[in-house]
Amino acid sequence: MMKIGVLGAGQMGLGIAQTAAQSGFSVLLADQSLSHAQKGRDRIASQLQKLCDKGKLAVADKDAALASISPVAGIADLKDCEFVVEAVSENPDLKFKLFRELDAAVRPDAILATNTSSISITKIAAQTKRPGKVAGIHFMNPVPIMKLVEGIRGIQTTDETFKQVRAISEMMGKTFVEAKDFPGFAVNRILMPMINEAVYALYEGVASVEDIDAAMKLGTNQPMGPLTLADFIGLDTCLAIMNVLHEGLGDSKYRPCPLLKNYVAAGWLGRKSGKGFYSYDAQ
Repeated sequence: MMKIGVLGAGQMGLGIAQTAAQSGFSVLLADQSLSHAQKGRDRIASQLQKLCDKGKLAVADKDAALASISPVAGIADLKDCEFVVEAVSENPDLKFKLFRELDAAVRPDAILATNTSSISITKIAAQTKRPGKVAGIHFMNPVPIMKLVEGIRGIQTTDETFKQVRAISEMMGKTFVEAKDFPGFAVNRILMPMINEAVYALYEGVASVEDIDAAMKLGTNQPMGPLTLADFIGLDTCLAIMNVLHEGLGDSKYRPCPLLKNYVAAGWLGRKSGKGFYSYDAQ
C-alpha cells in the first residue's frame, strides 16, 4: 500500500485520512502532538461506527480502515511517506513554515500537497527545495461525502507530479478538476463572493438570515443556504479566503463584509463555536 501522510487532525485532515484509509492507503496522521493525532483517530473511529450503525459500512471494512490509520507524534514521523497532504488552517505563514519542515523531514522523492482553498501553490512550493513536487489538492468538506477534488499546480509543479496527484485523487473515488493558481482557484473564487454577498444582504437589511437562505435554496435549488453553508465552513475560514481574494486580486468586489469581520472578532465562527448566523448545540 502507498504510505500517505496527513498533517493536521482537524475536520479536513480527518476527512482526508478517513477517505484515504477507506480507499486502501496506509495513513500516518500527524498533528501538534501524538495525543492530538490519537484523538483524531478516535473521531474517525466514531464516524465509521456511525456508518456501520446505519448499515452503510461493513464492520470488517471499518476495522480495516482503522487498522490503516496510525497516529504519529509529528512531522518527523512522516519521513518515509510517499505522499503527504497538509491540511491545517488557512494561514499562509503557518503553511509556509510547515512546508519548510516537511521538506527537511520527508524523503526527497515524495510529493508534498496542500489542501489550501485559496493560498498560492507557487508561493508554498517556493518554501521547499523540491518545488516541482509540490501541488494543491483541494478536497471539499465533508471529504468522505463530497466527490470533488480541485487540483492546482504551481508554476514549478511538474507534469509527473500533477499526474500522480490526479491519480491518487481518483483512487480515492474523487472527480478531479484542474484550476489555475489564482487566488481562490475556481471553487472559492465563485463560492466565497456569493457567501460574502449574502452577508452584505443581511448587513444592509435586505432580508433576514432565514429568508436569505430560503430564497437561495428554493430560488436557485441549492442544497443549503449561503449563511448556513458559511456556518458549516467556519466564518473565520470564509474571512481568511475573502482576504486572500481581496489582497491577491486587488478588486473592491472582494472586500469582506464588515459584519463577517465582526462575527469573527466576536468568536462567532459558526458550528464549531456554537454560534454564527445560527445558534447550535455545544459541539
